[in-house]
Amino acid sequence: MNSVSVRALLMRGMLAGLLAGAAAFLVAYFLGEAHVDAAIAIEEAGLADHHGGAAAPADHDHGEEAPVSRALQATAGLGTGVLLYGVALGGIAALVFAFALGRIGRFSPRATAALVALGAFVTTTLVPFFKYPANPPAVGDPETAARRTALYLLMIALGLLLAAGAAILGRRLAPTLGTWHASWAAGGFFVVAVGLAYAFLPAVNEVPEDFPATLIWQFRLASLAIQTALWAVFGLAFGTLAERALVPAVRAKEAVQPTG
Repeated sequence: MNSVSVRALLMRGMLAGLLAGAAAFLVAYFLGEAHVDAAIAIEEAGLADHHGGAAAPADHDHGEEAPVSRALQATAGLGTGVLLYGVALGGIAALVFAFALGRIGRFSPRATAALVALGAFVTTTLVPFFKYPANPPAVGDPETAARRTALYLLMIALGLLLAAGAAILGRRLAPTLGTWHASWAAGGFFVVAVGLAYAFLPAVNEVPEDFPATLIWQFRLASLAIQTALWAVFGLAFGTLAERALVPAVRAKEAVQPTG
């Protein structure tokens, strides 16, 4: 590391996370909320049919009105949640960056930030997405919600652990195979290990037969777009902030060192 403290990087990571959260909120609002509304409408129509044509309350709780309106949920509620989520992830990713800088290769701070963001996107988004993709409201049995959540979090944890294992494997193979071939070997290990996890973990398929398949995939793609925007903006913003902080510090340190 250098004279720039981990705390300084943490603050920059949280700021970059805030910017990333704002971008994710915009994508969620303009791409995702329409699909959520459509799913809720299908759910309420099904409940109305179940109750003989009388529409059930929005919260399905014995006639009580929902404590928070749908409009507020889609604006202030969504924005607050996504911004806090972005700040938290930005802080965690900044700590990972502080550890990874100089340890995964001779990359610049900007390139290291991009690699950290890409790794986070792959392990926390893509890996669970292809096994347990997001579903809109009205899809899934409420009684299995805890089990589905546990499986999703387990898939994220496995993705992170396998990525760490692949990174360690690549570093150990690099002196023998060279960086290029070691990187391919590590990547192959990661793909095979994730594939084995997919094969052994139980599948979850609770989509009703009469639920529109188009709406499901539109919702899932919108969810993927939200995460893509989050990590892309974070990688760009944090890379810029970190490099502005680190590069001048390195040059200043080199300037005061004796030349001979």
